[in-house]
Amino acid sequence: MTLNGNISFGNRRLVGQTKTREQIERVLQSGRVSHAYLLTGPQGSGKTAFALALAEYVNGIDNITDLKGTAATKKSSWFTHPDVHLFIPHPSKIEAEEIKQRIKMLSDDPYEITDFTLRPALNNPDSAKNLQAFYSINYYHSEIRPRTVYKPNEGKKTVVIITGIDTMKKESANAFLKLLEEPSPGLMFILTASKTDQLLPTIISRCQHIRLNQLSYDEVAEGLIKFDGKSEKDAHLLARTSGGNYSLARFFDVETLQKTRSEIVEFLRFSYTQDAALVLALIKDWNSRLNRENQIALCNTLEQFLRDILVYRETANIDLITNVDQAAVIKKFCGSMQQADVVGMIENLQNLKVLLYQNVQFKYIFAVLSTRFTNLMRGTGLSIPADKPWQHMPAFTEGIA
Repeated sequence: MTLNGNISFGNRRLVGQTKTREQIERVLQSGRVSHAYLLTGPQGSGKTAFALALAEYVNGIDNITDLKGTAATKKSSWFTHPDVHLFIPHPSKIEAEEIKQRIKMLSDDPYEITDFTLRPALNNPDSAKNLQAFYSINYYHSEIRPRTVYKPNEGKKTVVIITGIDTMKKESANAFLKLLEEPSPGLMFILTASKTDQLLPTIISRCQHIRLNQLSYDEVAEGLIKFDGKSEKDAHLLARTSGGNYSLARFFDVETLQKTRSEIVEFLRFSYTQDAALVLALIKDWNSRLNRENQIALCNTLEQFLRDILVYRETANIDLITNVDQAAVIKKFCGSMQQADVVGMIENLQNLKVLLYQNVQFKYIFAVLSTRFTNLMRGTGLSIPADKPWQHMPAFTEGIA
């Protein structure tokens, strides 16, 4: 299981994460492979892709990593190998065929979005309804546990990949912990998680921890050009709005992004002038026109615009901003709104953006955001106290539906 000196881990498909690749290469080069690995990092950083690449290398599969003629099997990928078993969290009531279809998608592209929260329906990309996905105790006992007793058939290890293990229910996690504490010699676990604070500390302590960082702007752009055939211009536009999430960036629509970038300025203007009718009209349009991926892209675009304002206000150097084509607007904002609490605006946007992943409707999130921006752009305190977030602004409760 030692890495050949001519082989670079994941060199055929993985995006960015140079330090993480080097860490994995050192582990593989040493030949001292653990029975359990925990890959953590932000959404879209490539955790699932790295897990699949590691599983393939352990069992000598020539696919994501070019094994330079040292493959131990003729199987074309982890998907067709009998000793690699992948599990994804899913809603309690879901067809088995849908799960199989999503796993098959990952075999074609390890960066595919299979998360039920972000992609509730495969056949309806505009669906705004998300679904809660998790590992129930029944799922664990009926699907995961039986695979762990399999002895390696063709490879060196029976590899069980559990993505999003931070969604495991408490009873499932306790049952899994017993298995993790006493693994069989031929069994290897590869786990992924975005939120380690939702994991049992004992699970973390029994795994070798591999951390993936948020992808940089250049890494996302490079991936879009190299693997997705995007033009350099489009790749850089998509990368700027990706928030470091390569997987999501591939689903953003360039024309939609270009339109929403100009609309963001209108949103800020209408919020400042407290023009409820125009704000609500714009929010309604976004709510009906943008799917979940492009709603997130809108949030990322707005955040980047606010960060550019912050940078220019502090440095007066237009060369340091990302949205160079919006330089005139940024200069005007800084000149006319010198008391604006831009840091507070960014923090509120980040906090409310989280709600998009929690089944809160976009139109309500942005209505609340607008009322907060009204005060923050004037440098005054919020109309809704921080300790009473349940309060609403009457002017924005009419006409939202």
